[in-house]
Amino acid sequence: MSWRHIAAAWVLLASAVATPAGAQASKANAGAGNATATRPAGAAAKAAASNAVYAERFHNVCAECHGADGRSERVGTPVLAGQHSLYAITQLFLFREGRRTNESMIALAKTMTDADLRGFSDFIGTLQPIPAPAPAEAPDAARMAKGQVLAQQHKCVFCHGANFEGGQGVPRIGGQKEDYLRSTLQGLKSGERPGYTRAMTEALSQVPLEDLDLLAYYAANFIAK
Repeated sequence: MSWRHIAAAWVLLASAVATPAGAQASKANAGAGNATATRPAGAAAKAAASNAVYAERFHNVCAECHGADGRSERVGTPVLAGQHSLYAITQLFLFREGRRTNESMIALAKTMTDADLRGFSDFIGTLQPIPAPAPAEAPDAARMAKGQVLAQQHKCVFCHGANFEGGQGVPRIGGQKEDYLRSTLQGLKSGERPGYTRAMTEALSQVPLEDLDLLAYYAANFIAK
């Protein structure tokens, strides 16, 4: 299946099961709880019940690798805390279609229905950002300065935001693990890791390989002001 077919299928799936944009924006601005403030009581109760079900399933199925609060201690396992539900559902969909290459995640996602994709992604969208543990040494000021310049030069902030918070289908990368960011950037640049569109692959085609390490270092150690 080509990336165009995957993108088309994802759009159909997202329109049917992804969290509404208003709820996503509400979380970014005022916390996940406000997303249900304007829903009818019945819809809010149904959403709360579904979230409770998938919270339990997350803790039973996902927490061993990703951490109960969404910040895993495992090398190579991404931080889910603070991630957006539309981005989460995209990745689960790509795993279910076998487009991403983590065998454990593919095996798990293949068992998920569309309702499961939404349920898990909606719950992930409620996980609040957790600051990374303080490093033993402060980030290298010179590398951080160079990373900041590169993030502006390569227009990372245009999509991921000045505070690297992302939004909607764009991931939060501020405070994400450096090793995960590095491998993701390398995979997207090489085409080994596909997205639901070619936006990142095309953007990274203009970024020299030697800049990827600095960008990963900068985003991983970034602290919003």
